[in-house]
Amino acid sequence: MRASVVIHPNAKLIRENSRAVKKLYGDVTNSQLLALKEMSRTFGFSLRNGDLILLDAKWYVTHSGLLRVAHRRRCSGITTELAESVSEPKEGRWVFKAIVNKSKTKNFVGYGDANPSNVSALVRGSEMRVAETRAVNRALRKAYGIGICSVDEMGLFPPPRQSSGEAQKLPRQPANGNNGGAKVRDRLCQIIRQHQLDPDLVKIYAIDFCGVDTLREATREQVEKFVTHLADQAEKNRDALLCQLNSYPVPKDGAA
Repeated sequence: MRASVVIHPNAKLIRENSRAVKKLYGDVTNSQLLALKEMSRTFGFSLRNGDLILLDAKWYVTHSGLLRVAHRRRCSGITTELAESVSEPKEGRWVFKAIVNKSKTKNFVGYGDANPSNVSALVRGSEMRVAETRAVNRALRKAYGIGICSVDEMGLFPPPRQSSGEAQKLPRQPANGNNGGAKVRDRLCQIIRQHQLDPDLVKIYAIDFCGVDTLREATREQVEKFVTHLADQAEKNRDALLCQLNSYPVPKDGAA
């Protein structure tokens, strides 16, 4: 009796992506190919449709890619609303709330914020749209368990990075009366303790706010702005801040 062979429904897509990635990006590592195959198998992401982008050796999902996942999984609806109490239109700072109706009984909420300091120069002036897109993306990633970051959350493209030599040339000036990076870290720890915030989620928020892959890549000025921003949010509307933090995926043990 001949044994039956089970073919994964996304087997064709996996082959298509494996061919497309070499044409689009040239040399790719084995780990990048394995990650691509896993995302193709699990979520049905297609390179040809622009669902994924490879930036700085890491995969990012696009807004359209997330919407296609929602459509395939029969999402009931997506609604957005401006969080007026924490938005500052005159400063170009916008905060949106998005609700993804995964089913009639399961809803997932995501918050997104954008201001001139945390978006790419390519989309400067469109902070309102970026904030709404970030909120939708975060809600969609929560709803469907998608751990990879959305490229739209960084303002479409990550900001240019400084070389180590450039970073050393930055003037070492006190931050809000405090001297050196250690004082900035102390103030951040104080805010976390005072307002009982999850330090892991605060770290993810800081990375998102600064538009970098890791906090080590952020300049001291970026970190100082984030700490000031976090303190302001915690004082003015802690509930909205908690919603913002909870919109991020909980990091797995051992994750970078």
